[in-house]
Amino acid sequence: MTTDTYFEELATALRTAGVPRAQIDATVDDLRGHLDRTGVTAEEEFGPAAAFAAQLGGLAPLPGEPDEAAESWTWTADIFNDRRMLAVHGDQGWEVESLDALGRFVCRRAPGAALRWEYRREVIKGRRRDQVLGELEPEGWELCGEWMMYGYFKRPKAASEGPAGELATRPARPRQWLFLSRRGKVALAVWAVAVVACLATAGLGLGMPGYALALFGVGWAVTATYMAKLETAEGRVGEGG
Repeated sequence: MTTDTYFEELATALRTAGVPRAQIDATVDDLRGHLDRTGVTAEEEFGPAAAFAAQLGGLAPLPGEPDEAAESWTWTADIFNDRRMLAVHGDQGWEVESLDALGRFVCRRAPGAALRWEYRREVIKGRRRDQVLGELEPEGWELCGEWMMYGYFKRPKAASEGPAGELATRPARPRQWLFLSRRGKVALAVWAVAVVACLATAGLGLGMPGYALALFGVGWAVTATYMAKLETAEGRVGEGG
């Protein structure tokens, strides 16, 4: 990437975030002067343009900085539906900050001109973790949460779409918090029947209620493991998630 291209991307990301033009021009001039003195490339010195813009405060508040005016929302989906819903909610300006202990997406949406976000899910178990991080981080992807063998990554859409990455309108926060796919609903129904059967058996003194919890845990674990094997076999890294 040439120096001019790098600073064009940086300026676009800052402009999308609402940084005044004069401030952008002054920042770019200062950074160009710094590069002239160091003799290294912009990407070597500052890292990916989108990630560097975030460090400058252009895209979003830095991690850990409180923003009382920001909206917060927590939701979840099954593994058949999580990527689709992440795409939907990312287009509405919701940024995933983390996954909680229950595997729910903990999100925030900054006040004012919010950004649109894009997400991807990758299998990061074992040795694959370093490979995935090594391929995605240079492209501006940030690991925002982990669940079982999966890693979830986020990136502001300004990094790939420029000004189109800014959210023109802010839809209301969804009232719903659980998003199940058709397959997820079928699986949940099957497990619910099994749980009722276990509880009925336990009520007759023929079993333990703990079987019900075991069915839930084993069922989700088997499904997630199967999906992870499929994704690993398909080599999802580099395919856009």
